[in-house]
Amino acid sequence: MLKIYIKTAWRSLKSQRFFSLIKIGGFAFSIAICMLIVLYVKHELSYDKFYKDSSLLFRVVGVINKDNTVLKGLSLPAPAGTTLKEEFPEIIASGRLLTNPLFGAGSNQIATTGNAELFSEEGFCFADQAIMDFFPTKTIFGSLSHALDNPKTIVITKRKAAKLFKGNPIGKRIYLNNEKSNEYSITAVIDDIPTNSNLYGFDFFMTLSGHEPYEGEKLNWLASNYTTYFKVREGTDIQQLEKKITKSYIQDHYKPAMIKAGMTVNEEVWNTARMTLQPLEKIHLYSNDVQLHKIESQNRGDIRLVYIFGGIATFILIIAMINFINLSTANAATRAKEVGVRKTIGSGRKALIIQFMTESFLYSGISIAFALFFAVLLLPFFNQIAGKSLVFPWTTWYFIPTLVIFGLLIAVVSGIYPAMYLSRFKPIAVLKGNVNLKSGRNWFRNGLVIFQFATSIILIIGTLVINQQIKYILNRDLGFNKEQVLILRGTGTLDGKQRLLKNELKELSSVASVSIGDYLPVTMDGVKRNGNSFWNDGRQNQDVGVSGQNWIVDDDYISTFGIKILEGRNFNMNMPTDSAAIIVNQKMVQELNIKNPIGAKIRNYASYTIIAVVEDFIFGNMRNEDVKPLALVIGGSPNMMSIKLKSDKMEQSIQEITSVWNKFSPNQKIQYTFLDDGFAMLYADVQRTQVIVSTFAGLAIFIACLGLFGLAAFVTQQRTKEIGIRKVLGASLPGIIKLLSADFIKLIFVAILIACPIGWWAMNTWLQDFNYRISIQVWTFIFAGITSMLIAFGTIFYHALKIGRINLVNSLKDE
Repeated sequence: MLKIYIKTAWRSLKSQRFFSLIKIGGFAFSIAICMLIVLYVKHELSYDKFYKDSSLLFRVVGVINKDNTVLKGLSLPAPAGTTLKEEFPEIIASGRLLTNPLFGAGSNQIATTGNAELFSEEGFCFADQAIMDFFPTKTIFGSLSHALDNPKTIVITKRKAAKLFKGNPIGKRIYLNNEKSNEYSITAVIDDIPTNSNLYGFDFFMTLSGHEPYEGEKLNWLASNYTTYFKVREGTDIQQLEKKITKSYIQDHYKPAMIKAGMTVNEEVWNTARMTLQPLEKIHLYSNDVQLHKIESQNRGDIRLVYIFGGIATFILIIAMINFINLSTANAATRAKEVGVRKTIGSGRKALIIQFMTESFLYSGISIAFALFFAVLLLPFFNQIAGKSLVFPWTTWYFIPTLVIFGLLIAVVSGIYPAMYLSRFKPIAVLKGNVNLKSGRNWFRNGLVIFQFATSIILIIGTLVINQQIKYILNRDLGFNKEQVLILRGTGTLDGKQRLLKNELKELSSVASVSIGDYLPVTMDGVKRNGNSFWNDGRQNQDVGVSGQNWIVDDDYISTFGIKILEGRNFNMNMPTDSAAIIVNQKMVQELNIKNPIGAKIRNYASYTIIAVVEDFIFGNMRNEDVKPLALVIGGSPNMMSIKLKSDKMEQSIQEITSVWNKFSPNQKIQYTFLDDGFAMLYADVQRTQVIVSTFAGLAIFIACLGLFGLAAFVTQQRTKEIGIRKVLGASLPGIIKLLSADFIKLIFVAILIACPIGWWAMNTWLQDFNYRISIQVWTFIFAGITSMLIAFGTIFYHALKIGRINLVNSLKDE
């Protein structure tokens, strides 16, 4: 019997090629998208779970409430980890990671033993040996155990070892930034860090043993620069440990250090501050509100995106199953006669249900085969827009069984209603032509169409809002000019010749101005940030310090970036007194409550005189940072140059700059980026989300149109004779089109009413991530509604036009 069922199902599939193509195509594309999203979600959920004892590893996060804003940060003082480990037996081990470019992490120019050529490399960090123990990776050369115990040692990844050395590099040295005294001996080569690791992006792990950025830093509780990890004993009560750590860190160490340094303690802030332990396995998806350095932020995921993409995959699959139901019942008139004949010759309803379910299984099996083909074809494109390197787990034991179970499940869910519906026709009524296809369950099919289009409209609204937000961010007035600014990297290796290079570059006809400095308005690789506390001079023992940035710049910084001076003057290299001068932004003046800023004195580690106030400009991430107080001081920060170009001929300008560079550093290949590209990279994750949602929205609409096409065919079959009679009575073609379209337009209108509030809520929630954000406009919903109406009308128009042109004889001959 099974063979007969399969053969009959195959004949039915071939006899309805057009409907079969739509069913299989809709299923196949939907399942393919689901496969890709499942790969993405699985990868996101797998971060750091493969490390031994990963459930016992935690990252320390500090939380403070300042000005009604909750701030979370990772930076802890150097002695915090070891001190807290000694105080609390629940902590087995502690390890520190230093990723701040201010202290040599991030990017560096390196040379190797016996090779004078300089290479620009990224992915540097400083680490304790405990970090290597917490996050073990397969060792290629050497031994990872105790690899960072000694000063001036380094562990590198396999891909960097292959690039820089031939063979086993253990014992060989690398030199940073052309300084022979700044050398590190390679003690181990490890396999490349997995993409689903918290450490992905790091390739050079320099030891913290013996490393002190400045004298006294190791014992300084007021200099917070380290990300700290703890390994705790199994069964530890984490909430109780957090309370104990909070008391010890804040009350026993940090506040006493502030008092000893003569600083005023803001009791309101510190009484509400707390230390939390973030589980390692939750770092990737639950750090959206934590302030991170660049590489760490590149690894940051978002559990909400996992929910969103998982929801989209579910909705697309449901839409495809709805299509199957609608298209199966759409051809009910033809199948009703088949059912009548089968029942007349002895088939029972159970046998008919099995027959129709067999068809569903056949469609599902073929669809999954095509879905695999489409998924493999689309995977490179999906990896590109998602920023991943996903692969199909062909060799895993669960892959094929999961596909089979998945195929059976969707076959049963999507096939059960058509099987029950088609098998219930009564043979006598069918063969007499009296079967009523206008089932009382029209509400069910109508509900399916409403669900399809409500989902599609929500995705249209999401696409429009995300597009608007991205355009707003990328085109917003930032308070500085990011266009045509070339960032020349690696200038720290020029042995004090930076100013000579700057002067030669300024002589080029294509160059407007040049600034030397590592502190840029846009966060990029190697760009430094330096958080300090500021006071009105003489008030440091009475007032709470204002937290702000302290940047070292030169006299051309302001002109190069087009920053507006509101009052006062720029730095002057010929005025010795400017070594004690400072330029501040409006926010700093406001926070320090300075009435007449020019000539006023403020202090951080030294006393400075304000010579200018610049307009506030945005130098943080607009996603989660407000404008902060900023101070500019003149001095040396020589690892980068910013070159403002005045020519649109970029290739020619770059060639001229390269020619000058080669005169100064013949052994070092020129390395440059553009400031606006770095700015766009800050929001690459948002742009990826926009592309993915837009693609999914288009696919969902396409599949929904297939479903609407099926329902239109169903109504066409029901009303063929009615339309024939209306034409006999004089109905026009536009009138018939209007008649058939009216019911569907009503359904779409209901879908709009349901989708708009849901879409507003979802996108308003998404926009809360951005400190600088658009307001959702009414026209967004109007456009989404009109678009859905037009799509629906265009889909229906084909059938309305077809039935409006039928031959009257053919439509009425059975009457």
